[in-house]
Amino acid sequence: MHKAGRFLTAGALALAMAATPALAARDCGNTGAGFDRWLAGFKQQLVAQGVPRRAVERALAGVRYDPRVIRLDRNQHSFRLSFAKFWRLRVNNALIRQGCKKMRQYGRVFDRIERRFGVPREIVTAIWGLETHYGTYKGRQFPILQSVATLAYDCRRPDFFRRELGAAVRIVARGDMSPRQMVGAWAGEIGQTQFLASKYLQYGVDFDGNGRRDLIHSAPDVLASTANFLRAHGWRPGAGWNPGQPNYRVLQEWNRATVYQKTIAKMANMLRQCR
Repeated sequence: MHKAGRFLTAGALALAMAATPALAARDCGNTGAGFDRWLAGFKQQLVAQGVPRRAVERALAGVRYDPRVIRLDRNQHSFRLSFAKFWRLRVNNALIRQGCKKMRQYGRVFDRIERRFGVPREIVTAIWGLETHYGTYKGRQFPILQSVATLAYDCRRPDFFRRELGAAVRIVARGDMSPRQMVGAWAGEIGQTQFLASKYLQYGVDFDGNGRRDLIHSAPDVLASTANFLRAHGWRPGAGWNPGQPNYRVLQEWNRATVYQKTIAKMANMLRQCR
């Protein structure tokens, strides 16, 4: 997500709009005091839910409360930009040209994706470009498990982040990534199209056939997982994606910001010209 405060990605915007959790949560804290005790209890909860103890210990070994993450969480800023200004800030000819190149480079992968999920390559490529410049923009990287554990203990949104922490541990237990490999944005977004752990767990696809869902390093997995998310949220193969057309509402599921939805649609229209 957090490209040095330049924009909010899908996951980040969802976090910014998330409801404040119940203040009745007792096992939380606004400092690191009590974090180790809470984490020990959370590990036991995961084991009780059927996550192998060995995987839980491996995933959460060495995890500490990270005050940097809390500072970033408290300093989030919403944005109010016109579509025209947002477009100028986010899209240029170089981004479009690179998108055309990526569609050619992964042409056979996109052929398979379109057959399986019915989502056009232009839409997936637009999202890929907007989120991380086709995987080239990484920004400041944080250990996902530590960041999400910190936010799960914090009293501001514990319920939301405890679900995400459980999902992150299950990604490790499933064998998709090691704890060391799980790095990303401070609020837990992972990979080239910025999936939160719960979405990674639910919609991640092993599309390169290596037995793992790797949304950080494997472009086929990234692209197919993005298409899988859209299809699961109602994408209609062959229908339009511009405002007022059937698939435009699916773009709202990817990102709640109207300017972001319009940017995906317009960028996809431009990418269609380079087929």
